[in-house]
Amino acid sequence: MLVLDEEQTRAALPWPELIEAIARMFQSECVMPVRHHHEMEVPDEESATLLLMPAWVPGRYAGVKTVSVFPGNVRRGLPAIFGTYLLSSGATGEMLAAIDGGELTARRTAAASALAARHLARPDAEELLVCGTGRLSLNLMFAHGTTRPIRRYRVWGRNGQAAEKIAAEARALGLNAEAVADAEAAARTADIISCATLSSIPLISGEWLKPGAHLDLVGAFKPSMRESDDEAIRRASVYVDTRAGAIAEAGDIVQPLKSGVLKEGDIRAELAELVSGAHGGRSHDAEITLFKSVGAALEDLAGAILAYETVTSQK
Repeated sequence: MLVLDEEQTRAALPWPELIEAIARMFQSECVMPVRHHHEMEVPDEESATLLLMPAWVPGRYAGVKTVSVFPGNVRRGLPAIFGTYLLSSGATGEMLAAIDGGELTARRTAAASALAARHLARPDAEELLVCGTGRLSLNLMFAHGTTRPIRRYRVWGRNGQAAEKIAAEARALGLNAEAVADAEAAARTADIISCATLSSIPLISGEWLKPGAHLDLVGAFKPSMRESDDEAIRRASVYVDTRAGAIAEAGDIVQPLKSGVLKEGDIRAELAELVSGAHGGRSHDAEITLFKSVGAALEDLAGAILAYETVTSQK
């Protein structure tokens, strides 16, 4: 059985190939049951979450990802997310690979956002604002930079030192990046705003979004969490990775649906419809678009297959 650690997983998932693998999987016959979502109590701090995400392509591959999300890890200097992906044959059930789930999750999440932005962000988008200083921040910068001509990267976080650390890492890797202290000022000039936080209150106001902006909401994966306000929902054309996941789990969608600010019919399309061409995506340069992702098991399976095939083809 192939075992890939974090570094090996990263090397086996280059951005262009990963984005295309996810696009193909959204058009495949992949079977994706509803994921298991369990809250786990952690004494004296926020509850953790255990996710189990199965998916399979009949006769080809099958896999399941186990992920734990511990918000309290930020105080321990540890990543909030840990996980493992188990890939097996869809023909025999033979176990093929164990892949670092944290790295796979971070890269496939960013790649899915970049895939959506390929259909929803302006083709000439040059300025990206990333809100959040966790593992996804750098991944989102590089993924969006793969599908759009980003020239200016800005990072905002509640912890200014953490934002500067991410910006410094990005600069060391060749990106024109800087930390910003004023989220509103940065959001008002950004072509793409990508939020990857565990916030329970809106971070981005719709009033800040300039004509043509694209708002990419990656974090806030529980109904109680939220990164955008009602005005963002009102002003934007709303898209999701999967309707079933977004209307059940994503606070940025669940809360506006409950209050009546958004109706299910107002969701323009899900990612599969954008990829297939069933929906054309952005309709004009001044349109404000919003993409909310909660993660889909087929994205993990696409990444796991790519990593496995990439490494085994090199042997």
